[in-house]
Amino acid sequence: MKFFHSIRWRLQLWHGLLLALVLTGFGFTAWELQRADELSRIDQELELRILSRIDQELELRIETAADATHPGKAPTRPRLEAPLPPGLRDVHLPEREMRTFEGPFGSVFYYVVWLPDGRILSRSDAVPSDVRCPEPVAEPHSARLRGTLRECFHFSHQGVCILAGRDIARELAGLHRSGWLLAGAGGLVLLLGLTGGWWVSARTLRPVADISATAIKISTGDLSQRIQTSNTDSELGQLVQVLNSTFARLDAAFTRQARFTADAAHELRTPLTVMLTHAQNGLDSDCPNEEHREAFEASRRAARHMRRLTEALLTLAELDSGRADALKKTCHLDRITRDSVELLRPLADGKGLSLHLDLEPAQCEGNEGQLGQAVSNLVSNAIHYNRPGGSVRVRTAPGADSILLTVCDMGQGIAPEDLPHIFERFYRADKARSSAAGSTGLGLAITKAIVEAHSGTLSVATVLGKGTTFTLRLPTHPTVSSDPASASSSTAAPALPHTGRIPEG
Repeated sequence: MKFFHSIRWRLQLWHGLLLALVLTGFGFTAWELQRADELSRIDQELELRILSRIDQELELRIETAADATHPGKAPTRPRLEAPLPPGLRDVHLPEREMRTFEGPFGSVFYYVVWLPDGRILSRSDAVPSDVRCPEPVAEPHSARLRGTLRECFHFSHQGVCILAGRDIARELAGLHRSGWLLAGAGGLVLLLGLTGGWWVSARTLRPVADISATAIKISTGDLSQRIQTSNTDSELGQLVQVLNSTFARLDAAFTRQARFTADAAHELRTPLTVMLTHAQNGLDSDCPNEEHREAFEASRRAARHMRRLTEALLTLAELDSGRADALKKTCHLDRITRDSVELLRPLADGKGLSLHLDLEPAQCEGNEGQLGQAVSNLVSNAIHYNRPGGSVRVRTAPGADSILLTVCDMGQGIAPEDLPHIFERFYRADKARSSAAGSTGLGLAITKAIVEAHSGTLSVATVLGKGTTFTLRLPTHPTVSSDPASASSSTAAPALPHTGRIPEG
């Protein structure tokens, strides 16, 4: 799941797990200590209240019976053996001890005395029917828990086992309530800890979210964005300062690059115009020989190509600077597309290609000149890189929140290794193709920049040997694009009959 890859979620899960383990250990230890303390109190009560008194009374009766059986002998502590001496056959607690098992305590406390041979010497009335004589143990005093019955017992030096017990259901219920209270308190502490941890992690990682948001804006071309932070002493604050410094240097570098491109293009315009003028004058004059005429013609072709390159660089510089935004207005993409295609129809006729238009009314906000240039670039590429006798299909369609323009040809398609680079400036898929043939390597780059300036997307779908389709999508109400890959390409097979070409970009 995606949230497991989030640093914030992983910190929260680790913090919650650690807190849950600590609270569970603390709660279990506290409950065990309370349980041990409660059982120890009950054991002391049984031993002091019953066992010690019964033991004293038995020893007194044994000594009295022994004196009666052997008068004149020194007092001894004989072990009880069958047959019992007559004085021990009816050993019972005195009346003052029996009162312990009367009244409200009669149903709570009970005792049993077993002889060494397992016979019961004495017992109270409330003894459970399933009580059994315990096995001898090394400890002088022992205890056991049977259900809700707590029983303490010990073996005297005569071999007599004395057991006293009571029902501790009320105490066990209290322990259960304490356990639930501890669990509830632990759950509340865990909830508060998770809430606090979420708040702390949110504040701690907020600069990371700001860095990501700013980086997305910068990736769309807004290099003026900077990351805002109030804590510059933390590690993230120091990282923000470094990134802001890097962004500032990038902004300055791109500004210098755009200024250099625009200035160089402007400076080249005048000498190019002079070169074209002299080349044309040389062709119009009476050239002394054919060799000179060919030289003038080559100079004119080179000057024209350089002028196209200069105009393309000026267009890119204008788009990079964002100065064209103020020229946007309501325009009809279907009319712009029709006008652009009609201008290129002679070129298609010269190559024996057919142009098919399916233009539905499509209205958007934009710069008519730039949109016309984008359409012209796509259609001219479809014409130049089509197969002989092929066709170009151009279609516009309106949508709920966007309009669509598709340009399909029937060329050889685009190789997978070239597809990720076709929108890069000066990239040519056919490395052997000469720039003198008219390609500047900027056609698709300009088209992509125009589309992004209109908050749109430009994608490509191609099948080798069958064709290529470029899809231009523009919003009816332009918004600032936040997708750094708004003009990414796709290698999915096109749904329409596609044309293939090696794009100019």
